[in-house]
Formats: sequence, C-alpha cells, structure tokens
Amino acid sequence: MKIGIVCYPTFGGSGVVATELGKALADEGHQVHFITYSQPARLDFFSANLFYHEVSVRDYPLFDYAPYESALASKLVDVVRFEKLDILHVHYAIPHASAAFMAKQILETYGIYIPFVTTLHGTDITLVGKDPTYKPVVTFSINKSDGVTTVSQNLKEDTEAHFDITNEIKVIPNFIDFKRFSLKPKDHFKKAIAPNNERILIHTSNFRKVKRTQDVVLTFEKIQKTIPSKLLMVGDGPERVYCEQLCRDLGICEHVRFLGKQDAIEEILSVSDLFLMPSESESFGLAALEAMACKVPAITSNAGGLPELNVDGFCGFMSNVGDVNDMAAKGIQILENDEVLQQFKENAFIRAQDFDLKKILPIYVDYYSQIIEEAKHNNPLNATLN
Repeated sequence: MKIGIVCYPTFGGSGVVATELGKALADEGHQVHFITYSQPARLDFFSANLFYHEVSVRDYPLFDYAPYESALASKLVDVVRFEKLDILHVHYAIPHASAAFMAKQILETYGIYIPFVTTLHGTDITLVGKDPTYKPVVTFSINKSDGVTTVSQNLKEDTEAHFDITNEIKVIPNFIDFKRFSLKPKDHFKKAIAPNNERILIHTSNFRKVKRTQDVVLTFEKIQKTIPSKLLMVGDGPERVYCEQLCRDLGICEHVRFLGKQDAIEEILSVSDLFLMPSESESFGLAALEAMACKVPAITSNAGGLPELNVDGFCGFMSNVGDVNDMAAKGIQILENDEVLQQFKENAFIRAQDFDLKKILPIYVDYYSQIIEEAKHNNPLNATLN
C-alpha cells in the first residue's frame, strides 16, 4: 500500500502520532510519503519505505499571509500523481482536510481518484473548529472525507455534538511504540536530577493555557512540602514564563528544572516517579500514555478523553480541573510509600500495553483497505485507483 501522510511536523500530539504511525507502516512494508512544510520532529531516521516531500510556500509581496493551504494542495496533487499513492491520511482538520479535498478535486481532472482519511486530534475541533471563522470549512472537510477517525470516544461525541456531521466517525485510540518507550532508567541521570534520592515529578506539554501548567507548579509545591521532590518541566510555550515566575514567587526554583523541548523524552520519563497532567481539555492524553509506558503513574484531570486512558486508583488518579489540593493529596498517596509507588508503576505499564502499537496498527491498515475498496466502488471516473 502507498500512503501519503499530512501532519504538522511539530512536537505536538498530532504530529507525533502521525509520524510514529508512518514509521510503523513503513516497517510493515508499506510505502509512506510524508508531505508537510518541514521534516517531522519524530522522523529521525529514514528507510527504504519512507519518503519526505517538503511543501514550499513562496513569499510574494502581494500576500500578507502565505497561502499554505493552496501550496499544500498543489504538492498533494504532484505527489499523488507521480508516486501513484493509494490513499491520503491527513492529521488535523485545518488546513489539511480542506487541502486534501481540493487536491482530490484537481486530481479528478487528471483521471485520478484518491480517497483521503481525516484524523481529528482535539484542538482542531474543540478550539479552532468551533471558531465561527473556520466552522463551515471544518464541517465541510469532515463530511467530504472518505473516512474520519478520532483518537477517543469523547472527541467523537464532542465532534458530533458541535458540528453537523453526516459522515461516520471511527474511534482509533492513540498508541505507544514499546520499542522506544521501554528503557531502563539511567542511574547517573537520575542522580544528577535528584542527588539525595528525591522523588522526581514530570510534566510535558506545549505550555498553552489549556494545559494549566501553573497548576503543575502549585501541585508540586504542595507535594514538595511533604515529600522531598524535584520537578521537571519539559517543553516550551507561552505559559512557561508565568510558570518560571510562579516558581520564584513560591521560592521553589532550586527544586524545579525547565528543560525546554526534548527529543529523547523517553530517557527523561524513565527516571521519573509521577507524571502531572492537570489539563483543562485533552482529547486523549498522549503524553500521559508515554509516561505510563515508562512505568510512570499519572495524576491527571478528568477532562475530555483522559478517563478513557487513566484508570483512577489503578495506574494513577484523576481530579477535577483546577483542584490542585486534591491532585497534591493523591500525588502524596502514591509517592509516600515505596511499595505503593512500585505497584502504581507496574500498573501504569500494564495499562499502557492496552495501547501497544502492535494492537492499533492493524486497525489502521484494515481501515485504509476498507476506505480504498469503498472508493473503488464510488469512483465517478470508473477508473482504477492509482
């Protein structure tokens, strides 16, 4: 199968999922073509089955804003035509789904009929998509997709509740590649962070308001009063400066490290004891899953799709959004006893195995095959798919 994948090439969840999916498909013998404006962050190696096509956007004085959607659609036409792709898989509704639809229409003028699958990841629906500026385009693009998936049941329900959806939506959860996220902790690294064997707490995100990163700091400050601990803040974004100031105001700077964006997140997770995710909204909680795969239990909010991942009292705990006192109390409950902590660590790993890539990948492959077969029957050109 020849598959074109369109995604944002960033450290965000949609880009990570798309890239890891493409790499896994290539490992299985499928030919995978990434089409985006820069090399995806997780596309850290190439194989005989992996290809990257850069979308270049010309900077003309006429445009205040470069027309990326048009450039992407043109690139999709080019790649589909000359690489003879079977299907396109676009991650994130704006602008990828609308660009794929445009490309599909153009390709029909060349006698080529290409189906495309759209995967919704969260903020493309819950934040951007609900904006009246974009809502008609998002609705149209979803309904014109040959297949639509979401990463959680909650996101599916949210999409159907806020948009006039006529397409059937299939839930395919996010996944974890245990080849990457099953590392043994590096003792020297842990010693450098916690020289006196303190507990290590961690948060990873893009530091946007929806992540409630200041709640991470407030929760840690309460835990640290009871249990000697260190906090690792991984990532970057607009809220980082406020978190840094909050650490100064609370007098805990010596216990908190801001590490910025990190490629080898699994190495940092592997030495951690507790993951904090107090988000106001999460479609799934991929960062929490990555932590669980490294045997790190999670304290999360109960927002969005997180209850579909974090089994309360088994691999972590959930609290209401903003309830830092409850999060701290539950964090202490996990951390204060070595045996309890070890049990939660083992349970986190057990839960993560439910989302093993080996279980999720065949679902995607079967879904692609289904969409391709349906497209052959629906092909208005009555031509063989390229």
